[in-house]
Parts: sequence; structure tokens; C-alpha cells
Amino acid sequence: MEFNNNSVFSSLLNSNLIRLVENEVSERVTPILDKQQLQNIPDEIYQGRDCEAVELWMNDKSKSENAQFFPLSLKCSIDKGEWFLLPWEPLISIQGNIRQNQALPAQHIGTIKDRRLVDDYEITISGAFYGKKIKGSYSETYPRRDMEKLRNYLMASEAIEVKCELLQILNINKIAISGMSFPFTKGESVQAYQITAKSDHVWDLNYKRPQKRTLEVGTPEGEFERSTE
Repeated sequence: MEFNNNSVFSSLLNSNLIRLVENEVSERVTPILDKQQLQNIPDEIYQGRDCEAVELWMNDKSKSENAQFFPLSLKCSIDKGEWFLLPWEPLISIQGNIRQNQALPAQHIGTIKDRRLVDDYEITISGAFYGKKIKGSYSETYPRRDMEKLRNYLMASEAIEVKCELLQILNINKIAISGMSFPFTKGESVQAYQITAKSDHVWDLNYKRPQKRTLEVGTPEGEFERSTE
């Protein structure tokens, strides 16, 4: 019996086996690029801009309030009521605890929570300041101005007003500084800081004596009969 190769191959063209082989080849074999398409692509050469040697050592510029995701601003009386925006967005961590008065019931499992109070929020602010230049003298690299401004806020003997979307969601508008640290940071132009604080609220502690109530009596009108007894 003679077999015709052409007839056998043509019978397999529409079979599932041939389709499977074609799919595998199309996925694993790199397609051939058309030379005509490559010739039509114009040659582009990147032209670097001329810059001075000083610009090569300049640090990144600080971001504005609109460019930050959760900007944090501070305000107290030392700055005459002006907000101090931290130039580089810090990391803010908030922790809150619930106080519960618990009672142990007799012959029952668990405890009775008769009252719940929210403690002060514990806030941790971690960030860093960056100088104008990466390399250079101390006055050119170290962020001294930002550090001095932050120091004045940390040493203020008053509650500090804060403006941050994350804090305002939790009704935190003022904080009381409880601690600070300035860890070692690699780099001449970088100074890291970490601030720990607690949420603060305004309380009116002035005792106001309640006013005594007075009974107002009107003037009698008309005639009254007097008893003869």
C-alpha cells in the first residue's frame, strides 16, 4: 500500500494536533522582525544638558504641601502663629488603647465590661532633614536651619498644634511632646529625627461659681381687703 505524503499532511492541517503545534511554536519562538520597519525608525541620540560641577552635588529639593501625600505642619506661639511645614514628608504612627473597667461575675466565663474609655493616642513621627548639597563644607551640607526650627518647637512649654489629614480624622489637633531622638544617619547632608508625643485636648479648668437664682416679685395691683380680727 502506497502512502502519499501530501495527502497525509493535508489531512492533518485541520486536526487538533497541528493547531497545538502551531500554538506552541508561536509562543516559544521569537518572531522574525521586518527589516523595513526597523529602517523607518529614526535614530534618536540623547543629548545631555550642560551643568556646572556645583549642580552635580546638589541635593533633591524639598516637596511642597500639595506634592506630599500626608503633609504635617506644626504651629505654636514661637512662630507668631505661622505654620511650619516639615519639608520632607515624615512617617506617622498612631497607637490608641482602650481602658475598661472589668468585673468578674460569679459562676460565669469571661468578664463584664461596664465602662470603656479611650486613652491618649501615642504618636510617633519619624523623618529626616536634607541639606542643600551632598558634598561640601558643614555650612553647605548640614540642614542646620531646619534642625534649629524643629528644636524650638520641641522645647516649647506649650501644646503644639498639628495639621495633618491622618491626625484630624482621629480628632487630634494638638499634641504634647514626650520624647525625641536624633539617631545616627549616614551622610553629611542627612539628619534623622524621631518624635514621640501624646494627643492633647483643651480643657477649661477654671471654676465658675453658679449664680444664685433670684425670684422676681411684681408690684401688687388692685384693692385688698384687710381682716378686722
